[in-house]
Amino acid sequence: MEGAKGAEEAGTSSGSSSVVNGDLKNKQAEEIAENLSKIRVLDNDHDDDDDVDDDEQHQEGFSKFVPGPLLPLKEQLDKDKDDESLRRWKEKLLGCVEGDLNGEKDPEVKFLSIGVISKDVGEITCPLPVKESQSGRPLFTLKEGVPYRLKLTFTVLHNIVSGLTCINTAWKGGIQVDRIKSMLGTFAPQKDAYVEMLDEETTPSGILARGIYTAKLRFEDDDKRCHLELDYSFEIKKKS
Repeated sequence: MEGAKGAEEAGTSSGSSSVVNGDLKNKQAEEIAENLSKIRVLDNDHDDDDDVDDDEQHQEGFSKFVPGPLLPLKEQLDKDKDDESLRRWKEKLLGCVEGDLNGEKDPEVKFLSIGVISKDVGEITCPLPVKESQSGRPLFTLKEGVPYRLKLTFTVLHNIVSGLTCINTAWKGGIQVDRIKSMLGTFAPQKDAYVEMLDEETTPSGILARGIYTAKLRFEDDDKRCHLELDYSFEIKKKS
């Protein structure tokens, strides 16, 4: 049983180092997010007797998926209060936030910082919200043809946020030149911040690629709830 296994692993972590404890906490948070979010999925009846191509079945099931009604996390936890083993397992995984649950239904995602990591510049971190003095200025400058990754730090409060996605759109000279949609995942509320790295990208090269770009980051979940919309700019310079 996954729940019992998760509780046993959590119980054996007391003698681990702080790094191991941090890894275990993230793993536990992912487990509770994955398991508790299942109760929001409506049961769909499928006829498995037909010999239909697996890919077609997957696409059909995905198109018919409708998220169930969003319930306060406290109400979800109370549903299994009569199951002693399951209750203890949830308390072990959510003990750090269960006392802070106040019946709020909607999850709240607070973005603390955005950063860029590259061999060219190392790591640059910009706290959010962006300071007024920084507004209108490039958040970071990279050289052409250089691999880089965006780094996000955020917290989740009140409830599970399901299917959090990041849409990053860039324009140059008023023309859209890039649009990347990345799935971050499903996250349970916890006191510690989450740190997520987006997939590696490479800055464009060539004389036409150099200059200042405007961009917009948008974060939304499965319920099309927007948690942050950030307008920013960055610059690409000639590679020396």
